[in-house]
Amino acid sequence: MISLLLFLSMTCEVPTGPVQWSFQARPVEAGQVVVELTAKADAGWHVYATELDGDLGPIPTSIRFDADPNWEPVGGLVEPVPEEVFDPNFDMQVRYHSGTSVFVQRFKPTGGAVSPIKGEVEFMVCNDKTCLPPEVIRFSVDAPALDVKH
Repeated sequence: MISLLLFLSMTCEVPTGPVQWSFQARPVEAGQVVVELTAKADAGWHVYATELDGDLGPIPTSIRFDADPNWEPVGGLVEPVPEEVFDPNFDMQVRYHSGTSVFVQRFKPTGGAVSPIKGEVEFMVCNDKTCLPPEVIRFSVDAPALDVKH
């Protein structure tokens, strides 16, 4: 029961129309933590990749982590491989994610107090007929207890 409560305290789900975001932090090797940002798009809907060509089309997904002296990012954001198609609505090639997509960022503690990892996701969701206005979702996930060997 305590394990379930601990897991629930480290997971946050945010419903936002045809896309539901959830956020989770879990320990990994070397005393580090990964934050997983999961987008679950309803059938027929998609969110865009983090990088798109040009700025005259849809808004790319942007994941920003708040600066925190207790956490240092390790490497860059890992994005799943997006689908790439020609979109006649934007008259351009686009890259997007449909179904369930998990974005991952690794962090290492800097030796200070363990604090929640916070940030925001900005995204735009579309289907083959329409797009909804971009949204910004704030998140905060509690970091799990780490087994750090000195």
